[in-house]
Amino acid sequence: MICTLTARRLRPGAYEAFREAWDPTRVRHDVLRQWTRIYHCRDVSDPDVVISFGLFDGSLEELREAQARLGRQSQVDRVDPQVEAVLLDGSFEVVEELVPEEA
Repeated sequence: MICTLTARRLRPGAYEAFREAWDPTRVRHDVLRQWTRIYHCRDVSDPDVVISFGLFDGSLEELREAQARLGRQSQVDRVDPQVEAVLLDGSFEVVEELVPEEA
């Protein structure tokens, strides 16, 4: 499992425009099928700080292929006008998963 993660500081009030520009749903569903979850999280103290991450069920090579089919660079170019700064961007291998026991 690979976690793709980008933390951004958006321009003030740009979340909705960012979200619309980021949206990959215009691509074929099979391109997204290996992402088990995709999240956008906004900082509770500063809603212009947004973390976007997804959990990709596959190898690094499969991830790179899926990102190419998705048009990752085009997506980055579309959201760029809404972004003040990229704070962190990368792909991270999930090495441990903790699942709290049910009470």
